[in-house]
Amino acid sequence: MSVALEDRLRIVMGDITRLEVDAIVTAANEDLCGGGGVDGAVHAAAGPELVAASRALAPCPAGSARITPAFNLNVDFVIHAVGPVFRDLTTDSPTLASAYQSALSLAADNKAGHLAFPCISTGVYGFPRGPACDVATRAVIDWLRQSAVPETVTFCCFQLEDAALYRSRLRALGVVLLERT
Repeated sequence: MSVALEDRLRIVMGDITRLEVDAIVTAANEDLCGGGGVDGAVHAAAGPELVAASRALAPCPAGSARITPAFNLNVDFVIHAVGPVFRDLTTDSPTLASAYQSALSLAADNKAGHLAFPCISTGVYGFPRGPACDVATRAVIDWLRQSAVPETVTFCCFQLEDAALYRSRLRALGVVLLERT
């Protein structure tokens, strides 16, 4: 029996490092050395061991992902997904989709049943928020329609505007999420 997409997707506002999931994704750079935004927050919360573990897996080209232990975080894994530095929707959208797919594949390979994504490439990498949301939701939905793992995917938004974009986009795709408390 398949589980409805509505039961496998979540949108939350807040700090991804505080979620109760099996793995979190960070929007990493190719050197996997930490940075600003969500990647800086993840590295700060995980502790200095994360930098050493992730740098040992570098380089990680745009569209790819790597997985490490989570160290001081209350999750099992950190998945470092590298999105494109935005230049053009036509060439960068497939690269962004690949970053999401690579992260989902690592989660499945490592039996991470509950995975959380930030908004990849929309910060200093400059990918426009609306198109990035379109790419993210399509990539995740396509994956979930073909795979039982992860069981749930959370889109963790730091800004209210992003959460609204994700809700609207999922609704347009026929996925209406119930409000959870």
